[in-house]
Amino acid sequence: MTPQQIDLVKATVPVLRENGVALTGYFYNRMLGNNPHLKETFNMGHQRSGAQAQALAGAVLAYAENIEDPSVLLPVVELIAHKHVSLNIQAPDYNIVGENLLHSISEVLSISMQDPLIDAWAAAYGQLADLFIRTEKAIYDQHQQTKGSWLGWRNFKIAKKVVESDEITSFYLSPSDGGELPKYEAGQYISVRVFVAELGLKQPRQYTLSTSPQADYLRISVKREDEKNDLAAGWVSNTLHHLLEGSEIEVSAPTGNFFLIDPNKRNVFISGGVGLTPMVAMLNQLVTLDMPQPVTFIHACRSKHVHAMKQHIHELKAQYPRLSTFTVYEFPHQSDKLDEDYDATGRLDLNAVDRILLSPDADYYLCGPMPFMAEQQKVLLAQGIAAENIHSEAFGTGGVHH
Repeated sequence: MTPQQIDLVKATVPVLRENGVALTGYFYNRMLGNNPHLKETFNMGHQRSGAQAQALAGAVLAYAENIEDPSVLLPVVELIAHKHVSLNIQAPDYNIVGENLLHSISEVLSISMQDPLIDAWAAAYGQLADLFIRTEKAIYDQHQQTKGSWLGWRNFKIAKKVVESDEITSFYLSPSDGGELPKYEAGQYISVRVFVAELGLKQPRQYTLSTSPQADYLRISVKREDEKNDLAAGWVSNTLHHLLEGSEIEVSAPTGNFFLIDPNKRNVFISGGVGLTPMVAMLNQLVTLDMPQPVTFIHACRSKHVHAMKQHIHELKAQYPRLSTFTVYEFPHQSDKLDEDYDATGRLDLNAVDRILLSPDADYYLCGPMPFMAEQQKVLLAQGIAAENIHSEAFGTGGVHH
């Protein structure tokens, strides 16, 4: 990019702050209208709620603000690149996005396609697209070199469904072709694609793998959403809950950059609600290694009725003295027993947890709703835990997956 083009892109920052969501909303409508096949790649629930337009507006603004040194965005690029790979997004798709983005800027700002600003954004977008394509190629290459892995979508059968709580069911997925499965890192996720009758379309959704690698199945644990929710956040999740054992779905290969980093360190897992799925996967991975270091498993949920995998954690705790747990029920039922089911009530307050369980030299893993994770991170930093030892995974609308 020329210095003049960089200045032009930077000059659009105030416009993006003010009108970014209007621009990206217009862009998505234009692109999906012109390329309806992409509706099976994009989450239409997030389209309807506006979450996708909001997320893209934030990303475009961040890129414009850092146009002189886009390398500061590399951690975010890597995060998104894994998601793109899980959706089988390919290099030519970037041409479709670029063309529609430039036309949207032209149409929303009422400027000619020959305006120097469009040229500047074309150069900026080309630079960003190249960065994504290179990052994604490295991930695709890794899948090709991993035994049992695959590219794109692969058919799987729902071999078994196991009810884990009033809201969460585990799905055991076996490859329809009977072929091998790859070793993956505990904490990684897959994309699942199913036909959603209400839309007349296939829809993808990301779900964390909820156990360590197994020879003949992948497992996801899915929360059923309230069907009265008009934002349609649960289209794929609720479709899955209605599918019978033996049904076929499409699945992408395990990917993602949130996973257990060092099994030989002390590890502390902190989760809220269905955010416990990557934590159980990591814990199960440590079990296969005979739990080399002490582990703390902290979980917050509403009550015993929605406390998934409670029995599994109890059994591991009885078997491994190095495993300590701390459970918080926000609204315990009368039948829930203090000490047996939970340790505290209300919201999770890490300041109320015994400091012995929160080692200053441990790795900390957070997963749950964004406000939950922000609160826990704030407390951990205040307790002197180093920022580089705190790792988090977002989920839900505006987050990464689940």
